[in-house]
Amino acid sequence: MNVKKTFGAALVIAAFLPLASHAQETDPATGFVIDEGWQIVNANCTACHSAKLVTQNSGSRHRWEYLIRWMQKTQGLWQFQPEMENTILDYLAKHYGPKEDARRPPLARELMPDNPYKQTSDTSG
Repeated sequence: MNVKKTFGAALVIAAFLPLASHAQETDPATGFVIDEGWQIVNANCTACHSAKLVTQNSGSRHRWEYLIRWMQKTQGLWQFQPEMENTILDYLAKHYGPKEDARRPPLARELMPDNPYKQTSDTSG
């Protein structure tokens, strides 16, 4: 009986091991994923705003670069050395890149209501 319980417990633990190996360690103060470049991101981003503004968003490398340029142009963000900017962009794109399932799938056409603004074209002349 004891062997069955031990075997059963081992199966339960084994079932959850793949989940644990994919878990990413995060900084408890900011929520940033701890990986190469996170301290540079922390130092530069949280100088002006909360880390949550970063962690709740996502985007491609191009989108993050656009946001940096917007902050530099309109919010007084300083210019980065190219190496530092690449580190920041690499980190953000890797850990806060586009989300695969962020939106629900589109509704089937037959489930959509009629468009009350649909214009019909009169081709009779």
